[in-house]
Amino acid sequence: MASKELKEVLLLDQKIFEDERGYFLESFNKKIFEKSIGAPREFVQDNVSLSKKNVLRGFHYQMKPFEQGKLVRVLQGSILDVVVDIRKNSNSYGDHCSYIIDSKKNNSLWIPEGFAHAFLALSEETIVYYKTTNFYSKDHEITIPWDDKNICFNWPVSKEDMILSEKDSKNTISLKEFWDQQK
Repeated sequence: MASKELKEVLLLDQKIFEDERGYFLESFNKKIFEKSIGAPREFVQDNVSLSKKNVLRGFHYQMKPFEQGKLVRVLQGSILDVVVDIRKNSNSYGDHCSYIIDSKKNNSLWIPEGFAHAFLALSEETIVYYKTTNFYSKDHEITIPWDDKNICFNWPVSKEDMILSEKDSKNTISLKEFWDQQK
């Protein structure tokens, strides 16, 4: 599938106010966020993960009724975040886009419901913080292989150098199998 801009996935930049003491950053403002995405959203859970360099997590997704929108930011280090459209009736089904999320840039990424995402830690220690619009449900989660041939994303690290969890390397469903289940 194609790598292209997915209009619903938004890279958001926050204003940083710096002076000789350091900086101040408003990391989340509901009014500004909802104006940016054009719709109201309520976040119900915040998560933090610590990853060593070359840890790859994903592609993760939760099925209905536990679909999650995610607002992802990096508190330390940087990640390559890859998002795949897996909405059944979407014209961009299977298309993907990628972004660098970096603690120095203080940017964040909005990933709406209906999109799977994965990230690769690019720094020695990376701390990722993300808000979700729904609660975690083990019974509703799926993992699409990071190297799914239908996504065709060219990761900048070799398979031998990647660090994967057992879940991300074995308990997966291909994008085609996911599609067939949705029909």
